[in-house]
Amino acid sequence: MACLRLRTLVSLLLLSILSINRTAKCDDEEENLLRGINSYRASLNLTALTKNENAECLAEQMADQFKNQPCTNTTGSNTVPGTEPVFSKYPNFLAKCHLNLTTTQDGQILPACVPNLVPSLVLTNFTQSQYSKYLNDTKFTGAGISSEDNWIVVVLTANTSGGSFVNDKSAGLVSTFGLIYYCLFLVMSFFLLAS
Repeated sequence: MACLRLRTLVSLLLLSILSINRTAKCDDEEENLLRGINSYRASLNLTALTKNENAECLAEQMADQFKNQPCTNTTGSNTVPGTEPVFSKYPNFLAKCHLNLTTTQDGQILPACVPNLVPSLVLTNFTQSQYSKYLNDTKFTGAGISSEDNWIVVVLTANTSGGSFVNDKSAGLVSTFGLIYYCLFLVMSFFLLAS
């Protein structure tokens, strides 16, 4: 029985290490892109975009939807920058991120597909395309970025109430209950493993 507990703990430890490595790689790509976009904006005398966690949640949902789509153009984006993509699951994504349409309608979603997410090509996809008109716009003040496979998604937030990406108050109650249940599950798991 003790061997089973030890094996379970080692498995959980390895799984968490692997997920940290994946997260660190993605975070590097996303942080590099945000730094590059902010350098681009600084060259235009625009304020830097701040990281917005709610927009990042939406970007994660969008990137996850794109990850199984092929990226066949080896020189850059597989999407047509500046066009309005259609997302049938958008209401579900908003709900998962505890957002609603009234606080996200002025934001902008910018997906790009770049093979192997080569940093220079990723930045060029946003600054040297039709997406640049959004990056040049002073109404955009924040960003959330996420990547999956060859896809990277930037979600821009605006300095308007319709682009603030503030959490939906009714959804916050659900996430609070979820956190409580998660903590109870962890405590119960700890006691079960310890006995």
